[in-house]
This record gives sequence, structure tokens and C-alpha cells, in this order.
Amino acid sequence: MVEAMRREITLIAPPIPETVDTVYFGGGTPSLLEPDELSGLMKTIHQYFRIAEDAEVTLEANPDDIRPEKISVWTSLGINRLSIGIQSFREDDLTWMNRAHDAHQARECIDIARTGGIVNLSIDLIYGTPGLTDAAWQENMKIATTLGIPHLSCYALTVEPGTALDTMIRQRKRIAPASETQAEQFLMAMDRLGEAGYEHYEISNFALPGMRSRHNSAYWQGIPYIGIGPSAHSYNGQDRRWNVANNAAYISALNEGRIPFEAETLTDSQRLNEYVMTSLRTIEGMDMLRIRETWGKAVTDRILRDAAPFLTSGRLETNEFSVTLTREGKLFADGIAAELFG
Repeated sequence: MVEAMRREITLIAPPIPETVDTVYFGGGTPSLLEPDELSGLMKTIHQYFRIAEDAEVTLEANPDDIRPEKISVWTSLGINRLSIGIQSFREDDLTWMNRAHDAHQARECIDIARTGGIVNLSIDLIYGTPGLTDAAWQENMKIATTLGIPHLSCYALTVEPGTALDTMIRQRKRIAPASETQAEQFLMAMDRLGEAGYEHYEISNFALPGMRSRHNSAYWQGIPYIGIGPSAHSYNGQDRRWNVANNAAYISALNEGRIPFEAETLTDSQRLNEYVMTSLRTIEGMDMLRIRETWGKAVTDRILRDAAPFLTSGRLETNEFSVTLTREGKLFADGIAAELFG
């Protein structure tokens, strides 16, 4: 697989090396890669792209994969940020979610990373799981803030169709998450993390000052990006392309010297809708001047008309330049965005 990905990099690279500001190893479990595999990928990236001196280079990692010897390898390759799938600091939650790590490892991995020189850390926390009381959720957040984790991604538990969890819920072996509890715990996160000095800069993301995820922020701002590997997506500002999801088909195609992908050219309407969806999720909200300059006055006026009921209900607020979600509005972000689509 890694060799196929290296071939894809050689095929997709521009004729003249471009400078990239962020590199993100994510999806799947990149922390399981052997040192020579990760080194090979980084070597190929450096061969065909210029990595900015201050680039943010992130690796997604499971807590049980984080060991001193791995941290040493990762830092030697230029990885300077970890996104760790902790999910919870509570043993009961981790057992319920069938996670491989335990509560001790959830804390220990933070110390190992910092001791090894990686202090730019992000962790995932899950709320709204059955059995997670408000007090327990508060304790999870207290641990994270006390540890001074610079970036937190907080997600409501979702049950994807066809997953093992979905099957167990339908068989009544697990309790389905309650939407009311999830909404309440999301509001708690906004309050508790705000009091702790975190900026709620995107619906699911909280950061201490200056510690936003530069890579993910680029997605929300519509900045072009290149994705490598099965299922990876790329975007150049006009066209979107996505690789085949099947691993065997992906490797077979790259062995033949071709990238197995599909693509589409986004219409003006699609680009507008994507901008509305992503920008509304951020603290800056929709830039109405940008919308007017890109899509015209008629579109801008139409969006403001469609936004009027939400402004009246207190779920949106506006000033001369932007439209943003209010605290309550963040509970209905996707639905509000859909109502503003063209």
C-alpha cells in the first residue's frame, strides 16, 4: 500500500514543486506504519514538493501506539503535531466503545508525546454516549483542560448504518444515544471550554489561542488540497476528485501507472453551497462581501432573505460583513445551512 501511495505522489505532483504549509497523515491508522514506511512517504513528499520551514505536519495516532521509540522516529521525520484518538479518559466509556487503549494509556500517551518533544497535541473526545452523565462529561473536559491540551475535537457519538454498534443497538444489546443528552452536553462543552480559555473556532473544534488546526482550517476556508491513498479526496478550487475506496483496486491501478479516481467540476451553485456549509461552521461565519464578490448581489440578497427567520429566532446573528451562528444556532448548524443553499 505504501509503495502505491508513493507512486501516486509521483504521478500527481506538479511539474514545478509547490510549497505546502501542512501535511496530514490521517484516515486509517497511520501510527501503525513501520518507521521505514513512514520515512519512505516523507522522502517522496520532500522529493516532489517543498515543505515550508514552519509547516504543520500532523499524524493521527491511537494512544496505545504512542511509545517513546515511535515519538523519536516521528520527530526525526519532521512530524510536529499529533491528533490522538483518546475519546475518553474514563474506563467505562472506553470499554463501551470497544477501544484498544485503557484510561491509564489515555493519560500516559500525553506525557510520552511531550517528553519526546511533541507538544502540539490535539485529542478527540466523545460525548453523548449512553451512560455518560453530565458530571462524567465535565470530568473528561476537566482532565483535558488541566493537562493543558492545546486543541480539542469534541464529537457527539454517531451510529453509522451497518456498523457493529448499529447492529448491537438494533439487537438491543446497546442503548441508542439520546439526542437531547447530546445537545445538552454540547452546550456544556461550549461553556466549560470557553471558561477554560479555549476558542470555539469550528463547530466541533476548540483551541487555545494560536493553536487552531492549520490543516483543517484550510478545508473550511476552501483552500486547494491534495489527497493521497484509497478514498482520498483532492480539490483544486474548481474540480473535486476522489480515489477508489477498494485497497486492491487502488494498488493494482498504481502498479499499472495510473491513479484510479473519479472527478467532477463543481458548478457555481455547488461551490456556493459548500462555502455556506463550511464557513457557517466556523467562528468567522459567512463572509458576505466574499459572497457578493464571487456570486453577485442577487445571491447575497437571497441568502440574507433566507437567513431572516433565523436572525429573528436568535439562531443567526449578523453585522455589516458576516453572518454567524449563535450559541443556540450551533445546535442546528447543518439544517440552517441547508436552508441557505442555492
